[in-house]
Amino acid sequence: MSEIESAEGFELREEFRHSQVFGNLGLGPLETQYEEIFAEVLEDGVITQDERARLDKAADNLGLDRGRLYRLEQAMVAAYQQRHHVKIVEHFEEPAASLQPIDMQAAGGAGHEMLLSQIEQLRARVRELEAELVRVQANVNVEVDLTDLESVAADATEDPDEAWRRVRRDPTQPAHIRALYRGYRAREELDKAWCVAQALVALGAATGDERECYERSRSTTLIAPRGALSHEAWHRYLFHPEQEPLTGQIFALVAPAALLGRVSALRRQGHLHQPPPETRQDPAKATITAIRAIPWAAALLGLAPPPIFLEKDRDTGYEHIPAVPPQTVVGKRVLTGLKHADLAFLIGRHLAYYRQENYVKALFSAVPDLEDLFLAALTVGNPGLPIAADMKQRVGPIARAIEAILEPAQTDALRACFLRFVEEGGRTNLQRWSQGVEKTACRAGMLLANDLPAAHALLEREEGRHGEYAKDLIAFCTSEPYFALRRELGIAIDQN
Repeated sequence: MSEIESAEGFELREEFRHSQVFGNLGLGPLETQYEEIFAEVLEDGVITQDERARLDKAADNLGLDRGRLYRLEQAMVAAYQQRHHVKIVEHFEEPAASLQPIDMQAAGGAGHEMLLSQIEQLRARVRELEAELVRVQANVNVEVDLTDLESVAADATEDPDEAWRRVRRDPTQPAHIRALYRGYRAREELDKAWCVAQALVALGAATGDERECYERSRSTTLIAPRGALSHEAWHRYLFHPEQEPLTGQIFALVAPAALLGRVSALRRQGHLHQPPPETRQDPAKATITAIRAIPWAAALLGLAPPPIFLEKDRDTGYEHIPAVPPQTVVGKRVLTGLKHADLAFLIGRHLAYYRQENYVKALFSAVPDLEDLFLAALTVGNPGLPIAADMKQRVGPIARAIEAILEPAQTDALRACFLRFVEEGGRTNLQRWSQGVEKTACRAGMLLANDLPAAHALLEREEGRHGEYAKDLIAFCTSEPYFALRRELGIAIDQN
């Protein structure tokens, strides 16, 4: 692959639905008010015409964007339906006159005749439908093949959750993955079967049938989602379970202050890298694939693309550079020799760190540094935090520097987070959280690459055979959250 080439493939489809960049920010106060009103309307599971008018009036009074409100409503409706096992309906039309209930007392003898007439109409319609059903059934081409009936039935009845738990315990065992594959094939869940088949291919353990399944539905082009990944989907499906949400929220609140402190420290030490202004890139005009991939991936992940600088001689790939705002430097490692799927994985993984709850991991890779920052944040939330004297001496200056930068609302939020942290036991494992962020980033890259063998090969170069991140990707790509993500983006096999 040449260094400078056409970036065909890293283009968004015309109907792609862009999302607002949420990062770790919640909904604004006005939308929160609308959310409360809509929650009241949902109480009985029916949205009447009057209630719809009330919602429209509230939206107009609050000056809210109807497109965003529609997405908010859809998310709330889905949550309500799942929680209460009901379907929300909107009533805008009255039933047709012919189906209106007949008031027998008011209609007298005529009402009796009308009722008999309706009954006869319904009976005639039932006869028509029965005859139609007979005609359709007579034209169905039925082929009977009892080959392997018993084994297929056994595969179809195996609990996929239990089969996946075996995969999660040891993602390197092909037998566990194969059992999951057979179950999905027997139930004709084609997208899930394909996802599991690519795990067997990535391990180099696929049979002829499994490889044929993978090759038959494998895309030779990049994914073309119908819209961006939602803020909710990040938290519900993409975040690794080891990435504790409250720890991330605390880091998110101090991330801007930590960035300013890091930039100041590096400048003071003479170690701050400042790319030459002439190396800044305009992605809309760029012809280098590695650069065109950045806004494409950012749009799909619901993130804002960072300022981009190209340094062809820098021995790096996609590199986070502390600055205000944070920057990405593109180095020589991603300029040649990589396929589109490789670049999609690498840039997806890189951009995941730009989420506000993840960004401190881009600033501080060492866990002791994260520990100091976390304790400093807790100290801002509670200045009387009981910590050892030597630790207080180390953390105190960091806390004072952070507090000087924070807005009052952020300080209040830190106090609230401290109280929640205490209520939830007052413990967190920052080593595990740090690894969780890295695993989440790999998952984001995999979602964009849509090619587990390619992602697995890249990780194998970094961490050796059967590394922790590669094993986590195998477990993730054979799991229900990954299947749900594919359906949300509209890239499942049976959706295309």
